[in-house]
Amino acid sequence: MNELKLINNIKKILNSKYIGDDCAYLNDLGIVITQDSLVEGVHFDKEIMTPYQTGYKSMMANLSDVAASGAKPCYITISISIPKDLSEEDVNEYYEGCKFALKDLDVEIVGGDITGSDKLYISICVIGKTEGRKISSRSNAKIGHKIITSGVHGSSAAGLRILMNNLEPDKDLIKAHLMPVAQLDFSQEIAENIQEDYAMMDTSDGLFDALYKIGKASNCSMSIDFERILYDPKIKEYFDDYKDLIFYGGEDYQLVATVPVELLPKLKNYTIIGEVIQKEDCVIKLNYDDRTEKINNIDKCFNHFK
Repeated sequence: MNELKLINNIKKILNSKYIGDDCAYLNDLGIVITQDSLVEGVHFDKEIMTPYQTGYKSMMANLSDVAASGAKPCYITISISIPKDLSEEDVNEYYEGCKFALKDLDVEIVGGDITGSDKLYISICVIGKTEGRKISSRSNAKIGHKIITSGVHGSSAAGLRILMNNLEPDKDLIKAHLMPVAQLDFSQEIAENIQEDYAMMDTSDGLFDALYKIGKASNCSMSIDFERILYDPKIKEYFDDYKDLIFYGGEDYQLVATVPVELLPKLKNYTIIGEVIQKEDCVIKLNYDDRTEKINNIDKCFNHFK
């Protein structure tokens, strides 16, 4: 089963104009809304992450979706299904982690649901305001747009691999995996200053995943200069396949956006990694110093149904 094909099938069955981006933009209500689920053994491992870290990260993962839309997150509901081996103290710790993630934000948890289960399931809904901001869509990339990103890439995937294989710890890489930060400031700068339509996604499933989905949805190609992508050099010291971690590794929760060059002087911290070009015989045109790789599939990316 293919995740993207399944989503497209559901979109056709429901005949919905809202399904496609990570947030649904309800223009008549002036909000965006997103819902994301985390499943024990799929999205997190209780042997690696504490309940506190799981709570924190579950907040950041969902805030990142709202950041990718350009909206301002405001309200959150949490549904949690609790197995018998999870103690009351563990549940309290989970919610303390959620609270810590929101400590500097004007965002409030307003409700949810609690049930029993055979393993830990978490489902989170976030509502964001759109007033005074231009909302993005992955289908809005335009030829000539510069492709920009926030932060570094590959750190979270490297941290996870270190944890899972009991390698020599690196506190920065491990922290990048366990305690990521949603890029709300980067999102705000773009959404409050841009005048024309633009595309933006987070890199929860990897930088390549975001670039590929924007290119497909916008019917264009993405010309990427790999050497411009920022990464922690320690990844290269740990892993021979560091380039795959940088390009395909997920859960960095950085943002990638396509914007007109005229916007760049109004932004602060960003990296230009490429340009949107007219559709060619590939979705991604990945340029290295000595070669160009044309990529037309998403096989290396995370797929729930592999």
